[in-house]
Amino acid sequence: MSQSSAARTSHSNIEEAGEGDSASGVSGQRLRSFIQRIEKLEEDKAAVGEDLKEVYAEAKGTGFDVKIIRQIVRLRKVEVEKRREFDELLELYKAAIGMEA
Repeated sequence: MSQSSAARTSHSNIEEAGEGDSASGVSGQRLRSFIQRIEKLEEDKAAVGEDLKEVYAEAKGTGFDVKIIRQIVRLRKVEVEKRREFDELLELYKAAIGMEA
C-alpha cells in the first residue's frame, strides 16, 4: 500500500470512527480537537503578524528606524547578564581586529 493510500485509509478510519476509536486505535474526536486547536492558533498567529507589521509601519512612518527597533526588541528578550556578556565579547572581538570599540 502506497503512502497516499495509507493516508487516505487512515483519514477514512478517523472519519468513520467519529467519537470512538478507529481500528488503528486513533480517537477521531481527540485528533480533530487537536487539529482544530492548532488551526485556531495558526489563525491567531497570522493576525498577530499582521498587527506587528502595522505597528512597525507606523513607527517607520513617524521616522523611527525599524531595524533598530527590531534589534532592541530582540535584546530585551535576553537576560541582562547574557546581554552584558555578549556586549563584552563583541567589544573584545572588534578590538582584536582593529575595529572601533
